[in-house]
Amino acid sequence: MAKRPSIDGFVPRRPSGMMGEYHIDATPRRPRPAPSAQSPRIARERPVTPPIEPPRRRIIEAPSPVQLTAPQGLSRRDVDESLQQIDADVNGPERGGRQRKKYAAPGKRKKIIKRVLIVLLIIVLGMGGYVVVKTLAAGKSAFKGDLLGLVQRKDLKMDANGRSNILILGTSEDDKGHEASYLTDSIMVLSVDQKAKNAYMVSIPRDLEAKYGLACASGYAGKVNVYFSCVNSDETDAAEQERQTASRQFFGDILGLDIQYSVHVNYSVMRDVVAALGGITVTIESQDPRGQMDSNFDWKCKGGNAYASLATMKKNCPPSGHFIDYPNGPVNLDAEHALYLAQARGHGDETYGLARSNFDREQNQQKIIKAIKDKALSTGTLTNLGKVTGIIDALGKNLRTNFDTSELRTVMSLAQDMPNSSIVGLDLEADGIMLGTAQPAAGQYEFSDLRVYIHKKLNNSPVAREGAHVVVLNASGVGGVAKTEGDMLAELGMEIDSVNNAPDTQTYSGNMIYQLHATKPETAKKLESLYGAKVLTTPPPISVAETADFVVIVLKPTETTAATSDQ
Repeated sequence: MAKRPSIDGFVPRRPSGMMGEYHIDATPRRPRPAPSAQSPRIARERPVTPPIEPPRRRIIEAPSPVQLTAPQGLSRRDVDESLQQIDADVNGPERGGRQRKKYAAPGKRKKIIKRVLIVLLIIVLGMGGYVVVKTLAAGKSAFKGDLLGLVQRKDLKMDANGRSNILILGTSEDDKGHEASYLTDSIMVLSVDQKAKNAYMVSIPRDLEAKYGLACASGYAGKVNVYFSCVNSDETDAAEQERQTASRQFFGDILGLDIQYSVHVNYSVMRDVVAALGGITVTIESQDPRGQMDSNFDWKCKGGNAYASLATMKKNCPPSGHFIDYPNGPVNLDAEHALYLAQARGHGDETYGLARSNFDREQNQQKIIKAIKDKALSTGTLTNLGKVTGIIDALGKNLRTNFDTSELRTVMSLAQDMPNSSIVGLDLEADGIMLGTAQPAAGQYEFSDLRVYIHKKLNNSPVAREGAHVVVLNASGVGGVAKTEGDMLAELGMEIDSVNNAPDTQTYSGNMIYQLHATKPETAKKLESLYGAKVLTTPPPISVAETADFVVIVLKPTETTAATSDQ
């Protein structure tokens, strides 16, 4: 017998009648006949079902007339609940049949968020762990101390004026074809005040001549760029530290500084660091309106062909065919151009904008260091894993220093907190300290003026700020005392107008200090402390220039000068 069509996905529960016939028709259902006497069942009267008003509902035809056979025990309540569920699934609980948005249960949402955070944490830890491993490897080869020092943060060592002085030496063993690559063609001192967050940079001319204090291939005196390799030529780590220790003392004596740290780098460190940074920006500031150009590096424009045409060179090095050729103003430098700009000093056949030779080169080197610092500490760099690991690789392979690993965090913090406006570059030639690139203005091997200049620039003491003019007279009867005392006072920041012998027409019972102007109280206190005498306001026994603030008559030299006096 054929099945009847279904309504809302259901079929009638018995063959006779249509679904809902007993609900729609008000006639009550006919009761069943009583069972016969032979039947073991107990006859029961089935209650008459009262007429029920059918619920108003929207009946939606199923997409396909699939007929199902309902189980025989299905009650009317089951049918009603099934119909209501179908209506809810089709139309949704809201009026107009709008579909309900599905949301995850609160517990499920928390699990999803937790899993996402765990995945992100694993990624971050993985990246951080990779950087830590790279840093540890670089630190082990480049710095002193154990790797556990990286978790510490020690203050840097300081001199008597509270400054940390760092000697930076650059050689070019890694630059193929570079003549005399063992020479320190870049010599720079960086003096940092950790508390005031300022720094001074001074470059020592490589052609400056000095006495070595030991026998070198060039003799006992000569250009200072020979000294580092003259100490020894071994390639061990111990030999490297010996060279750095001796160089800190040697260049410290020239400048009158206590140098606590040293860094030895080769040219690759600049090339690799700038490459890792993706380039830097440097401002060219030349007295020549055309900018700076050095044709000494034009071979890089020939593409390996020594006979390349000018057209080829212009194509490889636009617009003029010169590798180092920049107008005044900001310029972007890639790794190669930064490296060779740091070497440019106008030695090509055709050049301009580098008339001061080494002094101009040193100024460019200082600018490049500042530009590297800025780019390395920028947000975009610090969040770029490739750049960070590239910098670490460059430092690990091409840098040796006596910094302890426990001091690196302090160094990084200072570099990040110190703006370029607080880093002052000193120019020895422009300030009249050097005449040319090989000799101080005071004469060959005479560094007293240089030491006074450096001390005044770097010294933050009240005495240095007063800059008092002092005349020193020797009453000790020992030759050279006035000159030695004057040098010592100059290193404290005083201006030494003259040194001479005290008049022998007077008997001196001790050291004497005469103050001519009452405007230098800090200097007066310092002189009293050094010489154990009270400042006098009476006229001195000798006529001096009106610019003099103090006259110091030395009968008994200070302990420092007595130990160094050789006459």
